[in-house]
Amino acid sequence: MYPCGNCRAVAVGPDGRCAACGTYQQQLQQPSVPPQTPQPPPMPGGYPAAPPMGMPAGGVDLRRGLSTTLVVLFGVALPALIFLLVARSNQFGVLGDMLDAIEGKSVSFSQSDLDDADDMFTTARIIYSLITLAIAVVWAIWFRRLRLNAEVFAPGQHRFGSGWAAGSWFTPVVNLWFPKQIANDIWRASSPQGPHAVSRGLLNGWWVTWIVALVANAISGLRYNILRAKVESDDYSPTPSEAKSDIESLHSILAFDMVAIMIFVAAAVLALLLVRQITAMQEQRASLPPQLAGPAPYGMSAPNPYGAPAPGPAPYGAPQMPPTPPPGQPGQQYPPYGQG
Repeated sequence: MYPCGNCRAVAVGPDGRCAACGTYQQQLQQPSVPPQTPQPPPMPGGYPAAPPMGMPAGGVDLRRGLSTTLVVLFGVALPALIFLLVARSNQFGVLGDMLDAIEGKSVSFSQSDLDDADDMFTTARIIYSLITLAIAVVWAIWFRRLRLNAEVFAPGQHRFGSGWAAGSWFTPVVNLWFPKQIANDIWRASSPQGPHAVSRGLLNGWWVTWIVALVANAISGLRYNILRAKVESDDYSPTPSEAKSDIESLHSILAFDMVAIMIFVAAAVLALLLVRQITAMQEQRASLPPQLAGPAPYGMSAPNPYGAPAPGPAPYGAPQMPPTPPPGQPGQQYPPYGQG
């Protein structure tokens, strides 16, 4: 027998068990082993399998399925918009013939011409509405993915969460500026040259064009529907001058709406270019380290807040802070309890 490592009694038998306290010496001498993380089974050829994750390694999803779908949808929306413009111009032409007939000019005009023009525009609007609905759904999913990728590129440096990236487009009132602010943060975080060295010309141009087209189309559509309902009502009995004035108003409203549709065409082209641009930016940005925020190491200047303009020279006459001496130099003030 030999002494026990637990109770020090000379009572350990050949089996390693202490007769006094009952402790096995193998348990005392066995070193603690940290828990092992389960590894995925190896693939054929000796290489380890990729971890079972819903996104690629690093949390950045660079799959092009959604962006390619958007490019295709915008490519289909362009001819649909052109068809809508042709249908609107057909209505514009029929109303012009009505004005010519009122003024006594010899033109061939009938009610069937107006009905055919209305049917053509209704068909074009249904086609464009279905394409717009598909674009809205895919765009919201794609835009949220951009926001999730941007969080990896610049963690904790965004003004809105990923939920707003999809929901802000469908929330009344705030959808006039929330999506643009989210897009600005995504654009800066995805810039391979850094958040302050990126041009937002394409982004700003698309947003302004899109908002102008929406507002112009809404105003023209509302005015046209109200005046058209007035003209087609049963109790509408105008004088010849009033009838001519109402038709002239309808004619000018259609001209304004045609301009709005042409702005929509420009917005669709810019949106297509924007999808391609931001996709390429995030693919390049994924190979770079994240933009870190927070306090800088002691002895170094603090990083500029994300989204703020790059610091410039101090104005003339403004007080200037003395430079921080390097570690170990006289006059250096160390923070209490280490860094920070």
